[in-house]
Amino acid sequence: MDINLLRILVTVASFIMFVGIVIWAWRHRNTKDFQDAANLPFEED
Repeated sequence: MDINLLRILVTVASFIMFVGIVIWAWRHRNTKDFQDAANLPFEED
């Protein structure tokens, strides 16, 4: 295996993981959880 092939595979795998994280973050079912987490600093004990 050539080192350049390994670099290409790592780059493609990283890009696929990045796209997966973006899709996961923008799904509508996660909106409520993210809004709750964003408001945590403003809640009083």
